Amino acid sequence: MRKLETKNDTFALTPDASNAEVLDLDRLRSVLYPVPSRTGFVIEDGVGDEELTPASVLFPIVLRESGPSVLLTQRTAHLKDHPGQISFPGGRVEPEDASSAHTALREAEEEIGLSSAHVEILGYLPEYRTGTGYCVTPVVAIVTPPFELRPDPFEVAEIFEVPFAFLMDSANHQRHSLHHRGKLRHYFAMPYGEYFIWGATAGIIVTLSRALAA
Repeated sequence: MRKLETKNDTFALTPDASNAEVLDLDRLRSVLYPVPSRTGFVIEDGVGDEELTPASVLFPIVLRESGPSVLLTQRTAHLKDHPGQISFPGGRVEPEDASSAHTALREAEEEIGLSSAHVEILGYLPEYRTGTGYCVTPVVAIVTPPFELRPDPFEVAEIFEVPFAFLMDSANHQRHSLHHRGKLRHYFAMPYGEYFIWGATAGIIVTLSRALAA
């Protein structure tokens, strides 16, 4: 049986799983903001002068024995906003939310049933401003198995995981474009099997990938 060990804040595996990826938590923390910051931000194509709706998403890195993975959801097809798209757990900030982290954790529990007891927040990526009118704070966290998930059938069609190494590899990052509201807009995408990860979700992933590669 393979056993997960912790050494010097790096999650490593015993020799019989020596081919697994290793996640350096010190390095990961070093590229994140310790608190949410508005001085650094990423702007998608199509963002204008309109007021943006504050939102927060959880960027959940699951510490699997086979290597770290990122937990994502596919939204149901009937939703008004971003139907059928791949996304992080998250949503708009509610008045009762005490912080961006509170929003992300609350939404993750509501959408997929992920208990905050399994989540450790590492830090924050730059604010991500979308062409669809949101100002998103990405909350990067590690998630420690075992845990149970209970997807909300109204919002979530599927929950799945993608290897962290795949998402961080720039060779898997594609650049696409489309015409939207009379303008040509560019966006990132990273197809993985049957899943087409694109838009803000892909843009946030690219932000972390570039930070780690710098």
